[in-house]
Amino acid sequence: MNQQPKRILAAGHICIDVTPVFPHAHLSFAEALSPGKLTHVDAADIHTGGSVANTGLALKLLGADVQLAGKVGDDPFGAMIADRLSKYGAQDGLLVDKSGSTSYSIVIAPPGVDRIFLHHPGVNDTFVSRDIPESMLEAADHLHFGYPPLMSRMVADNGEELVSLFKRAKLLRLSTSLDMAAIDPASPAGQLDWRAILSRVLPYVDFFVPSIEELCFMLDRPRYQQWLQRAGENEITRILDPENDIAPLAEDCVALGAKAVLLKCGAPGMYLRTADADALASAGSRAGIDPALWASQRFFQRSFKPAKVLSGTGAGDTSIAAFLLAMLQGNTPMECVQLAAATGACCVEAYDALSGLKPLDELRERIKNGW
Repeated sequence: MNQQPKRILAAGHICIDVTPVFPHAHLSFAEALSPGKLTHVDAADIHTGGSVANTGLALKLLGADVQLAGKVGDDPFGAMIADRLSKYGAQDGLLVDKSGSTSYSIVIAPPGVDRIFLHHPGVNDTFVSRDIPESMLEAADHLHFGYPPLMSRMVADNGEELVSLFKRAKLLRLSTSLDMAAIDPASPAGQLDWRAILSRVLPYVDFFVPSIEELCFMLDRPRYQQWLQRAGENEITRILDPENDIAPLAEDCVALGAKAVLLKCGAPGMYLRTADADALASAGSRAGIDPALWASQRFFQRSFKPAKVLSGTGAGDTSIAAFLLAMLQGNTPMECVQLAAATGACCVEAYDALSGLKPLDELRERIKNGW
């Protein structure tokens, strides 16, 4: 394994999530939110959200050398994010835009009702490549960027700013990874030509790590609609076949230029597909990736069984954190994906994204002992 720790720059979307807690287990949606009604709720659950907070802080807690880079407004929510990151010693990379407002979501989740999100993108929509200074990139070995579909300037003009950022990283010989986010079909992001965007940026992406639903929506909207029909009331990921449904989309991403594709497939598991050794030779040299070790991988890793399931919040983001750290430590592809899946299983055992995390050595031991 590599002895010298690699520095990760975790950048992209950050926000505050505010979730009012409904105390009545049998309160219907109509009863809770009917016009003119005063509904008593418990104290709100307030925490940081987005890729920067979830993946970045997970990397921090797992022991990585990580720098966070996100954008907030000069307002109470921005101060709240800064305060929460400061508890982890991770606030230095925040950029404060005095002319804009901090992104936030109100999560309305009465018991027994699917969640409703009221989302304000705030200054995430004004984030551009140059918001990350050259000095920050020069100090890193790996760039991870998350949630560009929720950052309108980054994906405008067929992803011009996103491509610019990843080009800058590759010129400095960083390895790179890119995570996505769910897209509202009715939103401006839902009207973009995502195949065109991905065809421009993926040649500069070493590890592409979206969910399978996000990827299918972006690359093959008719197939995504078919999946919805097949799933009915079930979760999409539970009706997918790794070979017939998942593998073709991973192959498509490799053909578009990604060096490795790790697809988050919900409760069933994760799928890894990597390019050949010649393509992997162009991965950022500062990460020390061994092309022969990573070349031509194709496998599905089934999830590990959690002791309990309390919440899926942050499970995908934290699993990516474990994958990236394990990769940069020199683990094999199989070990990296196993540790990612194990971290996701630990994450769902807690209500928030970070409380359930376990050290990678502890997860290795549990896997070795038959988990």
